Amino acid sequence: MYGERLKELREASQMSQAQLARNLGTNQQSISRYETEQIEPNIEMIIKICDFFKVSADYLLGRTEY
Repeated sequence: MYGERLKELREASQMSQAQLARNLGTNQQSISRYETEQIEPNIEMIIKICDFFKVSADYLLGRTEY
């Protein structure tokens, strides 16, 4: 679920994976793997993603719809 949400947030912001990676201090490959759920972001990265997109961790992780 977090992969879908991350991709939706990124695309809604009209950002490439590379652009998002730069903003989060990671690389494009990690963003791609998060979106396809090949790897899970650690707590620090979850916080960075949530802060960047101004969403809750519950939303990112699929626990709420808002």
